[in-house]
Amino acid sequence: MSEQHGPGVRQHNPLTTRVNQPNREEGVVRAGEHPVEHERPEDWGWHHRMRTAPQVAGWLTVVAMLSYTWGNHEGRMEDVFLFAIAAGLVVLLLWDLRRKRTAWRP
Repeated sequence: MSEQHGPGVRQHNPLTTRVNQPNREEGVVRAGEHPVEHERPEDWGWHHRMRTAPQVAGWLTVVAMLSYTWGNHEGRMEDVFLFAIAAGLVVLLLWDLRRKRTAWRP
C-alpha cells in the first residue's frame, strides 16, 4: 500500500475546505457553504427540562429504600440509614415540587 492511513494522516477532499474559526476548533466546510459562527444549545434540544421522570424515579427510589427494611436481617442498625436516606430523598423531592410550582412567580 502506498497511501498511509490512520488517525494522524489527513486526507484532502476536494469537496471540502478547512477553516479556522475564532474560539473553536478548525472546521471542515463543504464547498459553497459558510461555517457556522455560533450554535445555541437550544438548536440541539438541550434546553428541554424533564417534567415528571425525575419525580417518578425519585419516589420509586424512596419506595425501594423502604422495602429494604423487610427481610431476614436481625440487626436493625441498617434500617436507621435506610430511613435517613429515604427521608432525605423525600425532603428533596418535596422541595423540587415546590420549586417547580412557584418557579414562574417573582
